[in-house]
Amino acid sequence: MSETPETHSPRTTTASRPPGRDARPAGGNRPWLRTGWMMTASGWSANQFSALLGAYRSELGLSESTVTGLFAVYVVGLVPGLLLGGPLADRRGRRPVALTALAVNLLSSCLLMAGSAATGLLLPGRFLTGISAGALLAAGSAWVKELSCPPYAPDAAAGTAARRAGLFVSAGFASGGLVAALIAQWLPHPMATAYLPHVVLSAVAWVVAYGAPETGRRADRTRSGAGAGAPAHAAAPDWRRFRRAVLPLAPWVFAAPAVGFATLPGLVDGGLAGWSTVYAGIATAVVPGSGLLVQPLARRLAARHRPAGGAAGLGVITAGLGLAVPAAAGARPGLALVAAALLGAGYGLALSFGLTEAAAAAPPERLAMVTSLFWTAAYLGMLTPYALALLSRWWSMPVLLAAGAVLAALTCGALAALHRTAEADRTPA
Repeated sequence: MSETPETHSPRTTTASRPPGRDARPAGGNRPWLRTGWMMTASGWSANQFSALLGAYRSELGLSESTVTGLFAVYVVGLVPGLLLGGPLADRRGRRPVALTALAVNLLSSCLLMAGSAATGLLLPGRFLTGISAGALLAAGSAWVKELSCPPYAPDAAAGTAARRAGLFVSAGFASGGLVAALIAQWLPHPMATAYLPHVVLSAVAWVVAYGAPETGRRADRTRSGAGAGAPAHAAAPDWRRFRRAVLPLAPWVFAAPAVGFATLPGLVDGGLAGWSTVYAGIATAVVPGSGLLVQPLARRLAARHRPAGGAAGLGVITAGLGLAVPAAAGARPGLALVAAALLGAGYGLALSFGLTEAAAAAPPERLAMVTSLFWTAAYLGMLTPYALALLSRWWSMPVLLAAGAVLAALTCGALAALHRTAEADRTPA
């Protein structure tokens, strides 16, 4: 995970300069842990539905295009949630935005549960899941990062703050899909009961996070006469760094896992004989689980060379898409899981690099907004399964996956070229 930007950029080390009256050293209380469970709930809500795609086809008789459309509706809601939630959290504070978003996230699972009896509720349920998850990612990521820095976490290691939110989200991704799939396979009324764990997790996470301190510095702005808006002389984000280091990579962050847990299982489930739902749940756990496992490697890569995490992530994604080609062509579930694991490892490397680069480009007063822009660009990649389903009318899926591998490799080369250009710009003549 790319940690060097935090050590090289003076702005990120001040991202949690002493806020207002809410500031209190964390000591052994770990306030970041109180808010981290919110991020896990957000990741859980996204992936629990992904693991049930096959069950919705078989249990409720929904068509392939309907199920894929419901998958994409999440992203349609998530983008405005991110774009509105980030600036709102910078103006009004992390706490009220994140807690409200988590409450709506819980409500969305209740609607999806009711959707087992009234399928018309699935669409608003998925849309609200996206809206709430987007606002929660924007506000919650900034909240977790700031609570992971002094004065709340005096002994925090360099790089820990920016990557911590991504780790909690990945834990939710890994757990939510697997648990939902196991429930759907063996418990009664699966299309309703599969959502119960998220309802419980969200309720508990809300109660736990309620006591966490605010970090948005709103009290300081009010006392200084700046009102609830951003400070009049707030520093501008480093947009050049954001464009060069973050934007080229961001869509691949979730394009890779989306292919791994939403596209590949449907291409190889012909020989699974009634185990397709469990297989899909395993895939949804393998992808983000691999992303978690590569974090020690990501830290070592970043310590040696800052852009290495991004380049390695795209390289592994290229390999995963390349391996998905024979897996899809031969309908080989085992090979597809290996490809999914590679795609997940690439996701983990790319996500950590993107979060740390976004944090390095953001001044403290704009942290949630810049983070929300990164998440927005990243989540556009979740539309990949829908795009593949549309394009499969003209080209076979192995051909499309091979084209994706080529695009990932080209993006890796472009990212390296942009880094060399940035280095040349910084070199004095």
